[in-house]
Amino acid sequence: MINTIVHIEEIEFEEKDPGSLLDSIEKRGIAIPVHVEKIENGYRCIDGHKRLSAAKMLYKKEERFARIPIMILNDFSKSGSSFWGNTQNKH
Repeated sequence: MINTIVHIEEIEFEEKDPGSLLDSIEKRGIAIPVHVEKIENGYRCIDGHKRLSAAKMLYKKEERFARIPIMILNDFSKSGSSFWGNTQNKH
């Protein structure tokens, strides 16, 4: 898993009614990263459709909502023994 920040337009998601999240995100931003999977041309939302919907609505008013914290669940490029501080596989 990798945590990073990307532009909202790079994420495919199903728009939903954000309900009370709209006010919360407007005040505090997105506190919990949206879970995504990497696809050919960007990312697909797995969990966080309401957060993204709120951010998209707010992005129309303010540019600061364009950058979204994400957790990429299917990217293991940084994993492996060197990721854990080992230079050799000792299994």
